[in-house]
Amino acid sequence: MARILPEPTPETRHFWDGCRDGELRLQRCTECKTTYFPPRAFCPSCASRKVEVYAASGRGVLWSYVINHRPRPDMGTEPYAIAVVKLDEGPTLMTNIVGCPQTPEALVLDMAVKVRFEKQTDDISLPLFEPAQS
Repeated sequence: MARILPEPTPETRHFWDGCRDGELRLQRCTECKTTYFPPRAFCPSCASRKVEVYAASGRGVLWSYVINHRPRPDMGTEPYAIAVVKLDEGPTLMTNIVGCPQTPEALVLDMAVKVRFEKQTDDISLPLFEPAQS
């Protein structure tokens, strides 16, 4: 499906480069050890600028969702889940759930999910999540 794509900024470039390379990259403060998302140049917890980028596990749980039954024209015609995933590292990430029916019966809160990158252009791959197999 065609969609409006993000435009990386200097602050988010590491994240989108990681997605392109098949790696979910987060930031962590080296002072207070807080892992955070979305990307920014300073720690949202202690305001330190001593932050590092690292490869996250790409695993988490389905924290919340809504099923959009009336998608915008650029998002196709089928219902799809707009979800919040709580990553194993702590932060939450807004995304879509794929690889399963888009129904309340299939989208069980707290179910384990894992990242799956879908290439959109040469530079942009989107981090979507699917049910994790045990």
